[in-house]
Amino acid sequence: MSPTAPSGRRIAIASFVGTAIEFYDFYIYGTAAALVFGAVFFPSFSPLAGTLASFATFAVGFVARPLGAILFGHFGDRIGRKRMLIVSLVLMGGATVVVGLIPSYESIGVLAPVLLVTARFVQGIGLGGEWGGAVLLATEYAPPGKRGLYSAFPQLGPAVGFVLGNALFLVLDATMSDETFRTVGWRIPFLASAVLLVVGYYIRMRIAETPVFQAAMERQERSRVPFVDLLRNQPLVLVLATLSFILAHTLFYTVTTFALSYGTTALHLDRTTMLLAAMVAVAVMGAATLWFAVQSDRIGRKRLCIASAVLAAVWAFPLFWLIDTGNALLITLGMTGGLLCFAMLYGPMGAFLPELFRVRYRYSGASVAYSASGIVGGGLTPIFATDLLARTGSSAAVSAYVLVIALVCVAALVPLSETKDADFTDGLTSRPIR
Repeated sequence: MSPTAPSGRRIAIASFVGTAIEFYDFYIYGTAAALVFGAVFFPSFSPLAGTLASFATFAVGFVARPLGAILFGHFGDRIGRKRMLIVSLVLMGGATVVVGLIPSYESIGVLAPVLLVTARFVQGIGLGGEWGGAVLLATEYAPPGKRGLYSAFPQLGPAVGFVLGNALFLVLDATMSDETFRTVGWRIPFLASAVLLVVGYYIRMRIAETPVFQAAMERQERSRVPFVDLLRNQPLVLVLATLSFILAHTLFYTVTTFALSYGTTALHLDRTTMLLAAMVAVAVMGAATLWFAVQSDRIGRKRLCIASAVLAAVWAFPLFWLIDTGNALLITLGMTGGLLCFAMLYGPMGAFLPELFRVRYRYSGASVAYSASGIVGGGLTPIFATDLLARTGSSAAVSAYVLVIALVCVAALVPLSETKDADFTDGLTSRPIR
């Protein structure tokens, strides 16, 4: 299949579909970890300890992400964005199918959680190369003044992937007994990833390499070891970019993964109530992500990101006050407010992070910043939150944690420059630090 020079519409579809599939794979793991993995893979633990163990395996994927970011960033900056996006898709999808095939602890003993952790690690490697490559595919094709708009399409992938995965879990939960769901039902979303993988592979094979990367190759502007060049030339930018993105992961996984577990385990709320609330909140988040990304082309990335962090700090406590009521409408309101704060940060970041780095190590810079921030904000947040809840018996400690992360985000964003008008094609964006 020979790739063709794609239209903006094809680029939007290719960047969106791939991230939707890969984040579907990643999020169904988080949902399963919150709902069933404790009983399936850690049956000898108490419910709370089993949840902690499940979230620990969930965190493994985030630990693997920076390794995937370095690996895929290296080859993405040397041989092209497109090839690495295809490899990341296959790696992620294959690992997800494997999770659905792993026998329970009762069947094969300790080998079951070992296989689970291994598959999760491979998932993380694949996703570590996905986000950076997808936003580069979109932004490096974007016309001047529309990088925010184009970057919004891969940014919509996580919302669609989450809703798709949770919708499938919701249907299975509603149509199966608890026993059937715990033994067979939870596996279906993982096995369904095989079909999505074929669709994504077909779409991505039909696109050509980005014009910005091709121009850089014609200028022979290729780094021998992109990650080393990144550390040598822009170390402070990398650190600040990473710190600024921790809040996005923290908000998303607090509202979805931890809150889902908190509601069903600590508050003994119905699974369907929590899943529906999360789905509504994420659907609103998806629309808001697109809107904020487009607005960032007009008013700037940095201003929106700082506003998001301030609002997140304000909403940190009302979020759990509303969930603690047990009222379905108020739970949905609390989750939606949290994810609107997320969308205000996440929407502009699809263009903001790539704009901070030079083209010869842009894949590495954007991917590493995104993935490294995910260790604390995504991988460790459910563990920290569950532990804080166990130690204090109150969700206020979790709210305080979110508040601190929001303040860190503001502190990291202040030194960075606005990048919406930066030159994206000559290998030097702009002064990334004021």
